[in-house]
Amino acid sequence: MSQPDVPFPNSPVLPQMVEADHVIQFSCHKGIGCWNACCSNIDVSLTPYDIVRLKKRLGITSTDFLREYTVPYEMEKDGIAGVKFRPVDNGTACRFMRPEGCAVYEDRPTACRYYPVALLSMRRQDEYVDRDAYAVVKESHCKGHEVERRLTIADYRKEQGLEEYDELARGWRQLVLKKKSSGPSTGAPSIKSRQMFFMACYDIDTFRLFVESDAFNALFVLPEDERARILGDDVELMQFAFRYLKQVLFGENTIALNEDAARERLEKWRARQAEIEREAAEQRAKYERQMLEEGIDEDASGLAHCPDEAGSCSRD
Repeated sequence: MSQPDVPFPNSPVLPQMVEADHVIQFSCHKGIGCWNACCSNIDVSLTPYDIVRLKKRLGITSTDFLREYTVPYEMEKDGIAGVKFRPVDNGTACRFMRPEGCAVYEDRPTACRYYPVALLSMRRQDEYVDRDAYAVVKESHCKGHEVERRLTIADYRKEQGLEEYDELARGWRQLVLKKKSSGPSTGAPSIKSRQMFFMACYDIDTFRLFVESDAFNALFVLPEDERARILGDDVELMQFAFRYLKQVLFGENTIALNEDAARERLEKWRARQAEIEREAAEQRAKYERQMLEEGIDEDASGLAHCPDEAGSCSRD
């Protein structure tokens, strides 16, 4: 089984995983002694659905939201990117924190809704279905655990509106888990693949322009009613983006291709690969000629020596 994806990597998460019927004791409300403490020192990762809700709340494009309110980070070295809230300038507090509470409470991110519970998503390498489990975050400043209010994690999720948030972010979590569970066998994604993942997952308004482009429509075949539905709704477009990434990154073909355009694209790719190999061979031949002209022989170990009697030639 792959390692769980813990959304609070720097927090003291209890080591045991629990199920949805696990009972917690917790309450957060205005007037509690630790009010706003969590929001004063944030490390909040955002899901694609979080961004859709927040950019709509603020009345701006996803591109502007990402630029103004977030910072990207690597989920793993040389891997796909995640997005975090950018705190206030020269500080650690959330930019939406107010004395009375959260200024975007109705559209607050998934991580904020879950606290003090952590969602742990995982998938076995031989399975196609991801599994959810939970853990409890207990931080010394939090007084919410001292309040006599008991409920199951399932009830807490329902109370916080997380059923909708989790369902709409499931496709994204599956993409992340699929990349992590595939391990080094697939190698690091290319820069182009990482850029495509970032745009399709987080910058939904730019992805819409991509789907509307002539290049996209020359390669992919979408029925007109499906195309209109996708382009007319951010959530529909987000779900389509997950399908698109599964197809282009992992070969799960659910979007029909224009066979002629796909064949032409493949031929261009093969031609480009051949060109790259030819250029590399020419560079290698040029290098070897230069070595011969300078009287330098390069052995299999990559160390150079001079064949003259002095034997004083070397390479740094």
